[in-house]
Amino acid sequence: MKNGHILIVEDDQTFRGLLAAILEGAGHKVSQAVDGVAGLAKLKMERYDLVLSDLKMPKMSGIELFNASRILSSPPPFVLITAFGTIEEAVVAIKEGVSDFLTKPLKDPATLRSLVDRLLVAHRMEQQMDVIDESELAGLPPLEIMFAGAAMVDVRRLAGEVAGSDATVLIGGESGTGKELLARYIHLVSQRRKGAFVAVNCAAIPENLLESELFGHERGAFTGASASRQGKFEAASGGTIMLDEIGEMPLAMQAKLLRVLQEKKFERVGGNKEMRADVRVIAASNRDLGKESAAGNFREDLFYRLNVFPIKLPPLRDRRDAIDNLALFFVRLHARAMGKKLSGIAAPAMKILRAYNWPGNIRELQNIIERAVILARGEVTAAEFPDSIRAILDGQERDEVGILKEAEREAIVAAIKATAGNRRLAAERLGISRRTLQYRLKEYGLISADDSE
Repeated sequence: MKNGHILIVEDDQTFRGLLAAILEGAGHKVSQAVDGVAGLAKLKMERYDLVLSDLKMPKMSGIELFNASRILSSPPPFVLITAFGTIEEAVVAIKEGVSDFLTKPLKDPATLRSLVDRLLVAHRMEQQMDVIDESELAGLPPLEIMFAGAAMVDVRRLAGEVAGSDATVLIGGESGTGKELLARYIHLVSQRRKGAFVAVNCAAIPENLLESELFGHERGAFTGASASRQGKFEAASGGTIMLDEIGEMPLAMQAKLLRVLQEKKFERVGGNKEMRADVRVIAASNRDLGKESAAGNFREDLFYRLNVFPIKLPPLRDRRDAIDNLALFFVRLHARAMGKKLSGIAAPAMKILRAYNWPGNIRELQNIIERAVILARGEVTAAEFPDSIRAILDGQERDEVGILKEAEREAIVAAIKATAGNRRLAAERLGISRRTLQYRLKEYGLISADDSE
């Protein structure tokens, strides 16, 4: 783990000094600022790997500092420092892009060190991938959009690690999660990027034409074959072939594909000349191919041959922290294509987007935003969404309250456990009064109503 340059923005001199001592003891370089204004000045003058900022400060709050830092080139990840009573605000800030939050008083130095190490590793990985020549990523969304959300951190890491090899990759995930985009990304950061990327949708090609589509055919091979034709494997020579929806491939065709993967050779339909399959294979399916093979619907030997390096794409409902950025990106994309000027998405409309379950994933989000952009004037509002999506707004308000209460209950249980049941010490650890703790214990059923101590 390489050490980082960390900026601590905290108006409490004692607590600021404690954080600095812990991080400097771990080998990090630390700078300090007494408030948000001073912190922003430092951010404009010097580049940092991470910022730890108090949430509540005079002159400029931690959230205001975070928002102001986003316009800088290569803004660092942010951690907000919050007292127990302001956890709700920190949770909201995470939805806006803050990386994490830290409660004070600090539980122990190890909590701080592990949080900082985790965020520094993720930030450095992102920087490494961002140095790729942008011209090589033509046709892909910006990387911060494509891999937006905490659930995509491992996906990006795995894709980067496998890209340098020729290993077969099996991408899983529901329809609309972006499997072809990920396959293109792996190709474009691989050593085969100068070769072609050829995508084949196995579900869209009739069974009697699939072999010819993949391997080509010779003249006269079948009725209508008036000339020889190159197949997709030949077209992808030196590059990458993506076999999308491979779970729909007929069993007879699966056997022929298995031979190609094993021997790296194939023949055109109606021909007898062996051709070398100099391609990297990336397969994708919205089915669980392991279960399909167990049920006899997919060849087990082909499944193992494809499943050398599996990557599972999360559904959009597991990437709620990315919905804001994805939605705004699609607004800009479609508004520019239509020649419209829109300021963004109204707050009530964004709340609806965050709350909806997205069965169609990113593809559904893009379609809904495209429709909204067509109808919008000035900014996208809830009025431009289909009725089925607008209807979930009331339920969303109730869900958010429940999530916050559950987080509060878990924090209280952890504090009681850490202090061996001493409520006075637990209240101090949480940064609340003993009386408030007593009320919360009763509210969450952690003690009986007549238990005063």
